[in-house]
Amino acid sequence: MQELCLLCWAVLLGLGQACPGPCSCGEKYGFQIADCAYRDLEAVPPGFPANVTTLSLSANWLPSLPEGAFREVPLLQSLWLAHNKIRTVAAGALASLGHLKSLDLSHNLLSDFAWSNLHSLSGLQLLKMDSNELTFIPRDAFRSLHALRSLQLNHNRLYTLAEGTFAPLTALSHLQINNNPFECTCGIMWFKTWALTTAASIPEQDNVTCSSPPVLKGTPLSRLLPLPCSAPLVQLTYQPSQDGAELRPGFVLALHCDVEGQPPPQLHWHIQTPDGTVKITSPNVDADGHALPAALAASSQPRFRAFANGSLLIPNFGKLEEGTYSCLATNELGSAESSVNVALATPGEGGEDVLGRRFHGKAAEGKGCYTVDNEVQPSGPEDNVVIIYLSRAGGLDAAVAGEGVPGQQPPGVLLLGQSLLLLLFTSF
Repeated sequence: MQELCLLCWAVLLGLGQACPGPCSCGEKYGFQIADCAYRDLEAVPPGFPANVTTLSLSANWLPSLPEGAFREVPLLQSLWLAHNKIRTVAAGALASLGHLKSLDLSHNLLSDFAWSNLHSLSGLQLLKMDSNELTFIPRDAFRSLHALRSLQLNHNRLYTLAEGTFAPLTALSHLQINNNPFECTCGIMWFKTWALTTAASIPEQDNVTCSSPPVLKGTPLSRLLPLPCSAPLVQLTYQPSQDGAELRPGFVLALHCDVEGQPPPQLHWHIQTPDGTVKITSPNVDADGHALPAALAASSQPRFRAFANGSLLIPNFGKLEEGTYSCLATNELGSAESSVNVALATPGEGGEDVLGRRFHGKAAEGKGCYTVDNEVQPSGPEDNVVIIYLSRAGGLDAAVAGEGVPGQQPPGVLLLGQSLLLLLFTSF
């Protein structure tokens, strides 16, 4: 009933509206057509009859489509915008076109497209976006296009495709995606498998090729040999690790994130401390512990020193460095994260003793943490806690900075205060 009322309103309104001056409007084969092609237009003209079902704005000079560009034509079923100069399509530019079945944006300069525009076009059957400058398609770009039959993405600058991009297109029968500069890494292998098994026609498959790496340039994806690919795996270890060890002045806390994955994952550290969150892209120092150029703007001596081998050193560990330390590894196939909570406490003061008793209880049961080559290995998947116990005779000001280089144990590493005990505790 609502759609019928909308149709009646549109027809009545359309009868009383004139066609925009540069365009011609009329009925043909039962469709209300507005023809504005080849008019040298630089913007979508106002004043369309609301009952227009086909609108051609092809071969003009439109530079962009703003929000609400087609609000006047809610019954539009076909929209032709090929051969313009469109670079951007704003969010909401197509949102009012719930009846749209055909959309042609081909042969433009499109690089900035608000993909959310497609989420309201559930009836779309033809989408032409070929011959543009698109570099990336979000994984959920086509999530609402269950009726789409033909999709043309050829002659763009797409270098990768997110896995599952075409999964919502259950009615797809034709896909053109040739002549894009694909990077043939692990992230594209899913598409090769999908292309070999889909019922959709993919023409010119010999032109769906790799542009990089150089050794694979020109190789059709259909002939690409399997690549050794794996999602990231991480294991976070930390030192000191000797339960009950008595430590000397000059303590530096050392954490190490052991990362596996192919292609090699990018490592990040997220550190939640009392004065806020610190995010570090590793490395931020060189092998000698000196700040890299990108980190120099913040400090010549970073508070947290992330090395290329996955180690993180905190030279001045104190109350301000308490918190949660997380290492996050990411590659094309996914991500993995591991965290440890680090706390500084004085024994004999309430809650800290409770934690200590729980630690010894777990140890008596054969649980908790154990050491392998001086590295702590949590015995289960639960979050673990490092508690550094500071003796009453000592003080936080007794901690002094130490210099550390991964792969060595420099003077001062693993040391804190005159009478400090390190307890490693795993919560269950």
